[in-house]
Amino acid sequence: MSFLLDPFSADFMVRAFIAGVVIGGLCALVGVLVVQRGLAFIGDGLAHAAFGGIALGLLIGPALEKNRAIAGSARAMTMVRDGSWIALPFTVLIALGIAFVLRRGRLRGDAATGVFFAVSFALGVLFLGLRPTSAPPVNVEAVLFGSILAVTPSDLLTATVVAVLVAGVLILVWPKLAYALFDRELAELSGVRVAVLDYLLLAIAAVVTVVAVKTAGVVLVSAYVVIPAATARMIGRRLSSVAIIAVVLGAAGSAIGLLASYHLNVASGATIILTLGLIFALGLAFGPRRRA
Repeated sequence: MSFLLDPFSADFMVRAFIAGVVIGGLCALVGVLVVQRGLAFIGDGLAHAAFGGIALGLLIGPALEKNRAIAGSARAMTMVRDGSWIALPFTVLIALGIAFVLRRGRLRGDAATGVFFAVSFALGVLFLGLRPTSAPPVNVEAVLFGSILAVTPSDLLTATVVAVLVAGVLILVWPKLAYALFDRELAELSGVRVAVLDYLLLAIAAVVTVVAVKTAGVVLVSAYVVIPAATARMIGRRLSSVAIIAVVLGAAGSAIGLLASYHLNVASGATIILTLGLIFALGLAFGPRRRA
C-alpha cells in the first residue's frame, strides 16, 4: 500500500495525478473521433500550432500586461505570461483552417495538417526570436515536453471544466457525429450538416490540445490523442465502445505512468507515453484477431 500511497503525500503529485487522468481520458475521447475521421496526425499538428500561439502570446504579452482589465486579474495575468491567452484562439483558427482545406477536397488530411503544422511551428520559432532581449527568458523545454508536476490548482480547474464541457457537447452531437464519421455521403443525403460537425470536431480538438500542451508538452501531446484511440480500435467494435475503452486506457496509462515515474525518478511525461505505448503493444499481442 505504501508503494501506491507514498506519492500522494505531496500536493503537487495529487494535482498531477488528477490532471493526468483528466487530460489522458479527454485526449483519448477526442482521439477516437479524429482517428475515425482519418486525421490521426491532427494531434501533432495542433500541438505545433499551439506552440506558435504560445510564442505569439509571449511576444505580445508585455503589451497586454499594461491593460488594466488584465492587470487586475491574477488568472488573466498568468494566461498572458504563459502565452495561453493567445494560444487558444490561434490554435482554433488553425484547426478551422485545416477543416476548410479538407472541405475544399484538394488535399488529404495528413497533407493539410502537415502544411499548417510546419508553418505554425516556424512562426513560433520566429516569434520567440523577435522577443526583446530585456524580456524574461522562456523555458522552451517546458513548452515542448510539458511539466505535469508543475500543474497549478487553476490549471487543474481549467482542465476539469474543459473536460466536462467537451464531454457534454460530444454527448449532444454523438448520434449525428458517429453517422457522419462512418458514412459522410449518406449522412449528407440524410440532412446531417457534416461540414458543421467537421468544424466543431476540429475546434474541440484544438481546445483540448491547448489544455493538454500545458501538461504533456508539444512533442508528447499527440501520443495522448493517438495511442489510446489506436489501442481501443483493436479491442472494441462499435464507436461508443471504442470511445469508452480509449478513455479508460488514456486515464489508466497516465495514472500508471505517473506512479512509475515517481518511483523510478524519471521524466513523468515520457514515462506516461511509454506506458501508453506498452498498453498498445499488449493490445496488439493479445487483442482479438479480426479477419481481413
